[in-house]
Amino acid sequence: MLSNSENYTYILECSDGSFYTGWTNDLEKRVRTHNAGRGGKYTRSRLPVRLVYFETFADKREAQSREWHIKQLTHAQKQKLISDERE
Repeated sequence: MLSNSENYTYILECSDGSFYTGWTNDLEKRVRTHNAGRGGKYTRSRLPVRLVYFETFADKREAQSREWHIKQLTHAQKQKLISDERE
């Protein structure tokens, strides 16, 4: 189980193949919330979602900053980030 004292930046893959990027301090709960239709507006119409990538940070601001940087990436760049992590 993941510790709640950490902060996470994550990428979800939506049912339509698009990506959603966010941050949280409880990753498992946040993914469940998204899949229950109570997450971000973007994911509500694209259920189910699947966690495909995350990074861990000790500081909330670092996680939020990384979220912003990932959101600036193109879809192809996000795919590469995800695939590089899996290798």
